[in-house]
Amino acid sequence: MRIAFIGTSSLTLSVTQALLEAKHEVVIIERDQARIDELSDQLEVGFIHGDGTAPAILGDAEPENTDVLFCLQNSDQTNILAALIGRSLGFKRVVPRVNSTQFQCISYELGLEDSIMPNRAVASHLKDMLTGDKSLELSSLIRGDAMVFDFRVADEDAVAIDELPLPERCRVICLYRNDAFLLPEQIAAFEPGDEVLLITHRDNLDKLRRRWGGGTESKNPDSRAARKAHKS
Repeated sequence: MRIAFIGTSSLTLSVTQALLEAKHEVVIIERDQARIDELSDQLEVGFIHGDGTAPAILGDAEPENTDVLFCLQNSDQTNILAALIGRSLGFKRVVPRVNSTQFQCISYELGLEDSIMPNRAVASHLKDMLTGDKSLELSSLIRGDAMVFDFRVADEDAVAIDELPLPERCRVICLYRNDAFLLPEQIAAFEPGDEVLLITHRDNLDKLRRRWGGGTESKNPDSRAARKAHKS
């Protein structure tokens, strides 16, 4: 895969190192030339010097040949703007880092459902450690051809669970309504805004993406689809 990053935050560098070890191609956009010079001897990646929110600079990252654009700068507003511009330029997938809850809601409204909140994920994990809970990432429990996919319910999907048009080998696991965790048997019908988690065979992902405009698979550990199951 070919992955592009905006910024050289510690998160960017950690993910980059993991991707390089897995033999992926990485490109990093950075506005500070001194920072590029510093990292050039440490990382075997391509660097683009410039502002990651500038369309011309993002275009130099070859959107048509790039699988994912990560926007991992410290500013939520900058990351959202860069993700929107990246999406308009044709990046297949854009993933902005958004730490503020209010901007997380805005990013969802803008269709940036792959946004991640690493600070909240780490805080939740540390809280679990202090209270003695053992946290299991959902993605670590899903094996083989099974995948988890999540989407937000639109007006046309506000139907009874058994009326939701799902492909074969696909089931509702649970849903979140106003951040409250609910099992399928606890509701009579979906409501607009519900976030639904599905377990499905890998072959259904393209159908689900076409139906619900992208969604998020379980391989993203900071998405709702990778919420932690808690075990004492």
